[in-house]
Amino acid sequence: MSKETRGSDPQGVSRRGFLKGVGAGSAAAGFIGVGENTAQAEGQDAPAIVGPGDGTYTLNIDGESKEVTAEPRATLLDVMRNRLDVTSAKKVCDRGTCGACTIFIDGEPAYACSMLALEAIGHKITTIASLGTPEMMSALQKAFVKHDAQQCGFCTPGFIVAATDLLNKNPNPTREQVRDGLGGNLCRCGTYVGVQEAVLEAAQSMKGGA
Repeated sequence: MSKETRGSDPQGVSRRGFLKGVGAGSAAAGFIGVGENTAQAEGQDAPAIVGPGDGTYTLNIDGESKEVTAEPRATLLDVMRNRLDVTSAKKVCDRGTCGACTIFIDGEPAYACSMLALEAIGHKITTIASLGTPEMMSALQKAFVKHDAQQCGFCTPGFIVAATDLLNKNPNPTREQVRDGLGGNLCRCGTYVGVQEAVLEAAQSMKGGA
């Protein structure tokens, strides 16, 4: 079974394909927002494109407004990690393939490496940092630790975010549904069995209110 088919839903849209496409239609709106102040001061219509120099704008990340100055071509992942020191989303493949940089955009999973930071203006960005802390871990995070599903840790934040989305939408998944739901995330350490066990156990724990 191909990677695209493995994560597909009944409508025939793969999870990987959905994630890679998130935000593609909103880039122009983001560009306009950054450049409109200068244009309005000159009494002109806002330009459709800005750059190539840096622009300053604000992103909402984990409930905090963060002002950043970056080039229009900068990805959300690079801006978060290199400009804002938000390093919970990991940069591994940088090609929208491995899922290590999976975050939530307005509650829906997306690859941070596959969208421009400008596209995230006005949207709610949520990383694994908002899903639990070492002192107050979620049931899913506890299960990952118990089943040794983290290994090197580079893929773990993306898996946690993707698995959280899976359990939010399907609180009682089968093993096959877990495999399909996490089809857009890769683990180079090969801990897929541990990940599946963690998600299945977390589903049971969450039923009991844990």
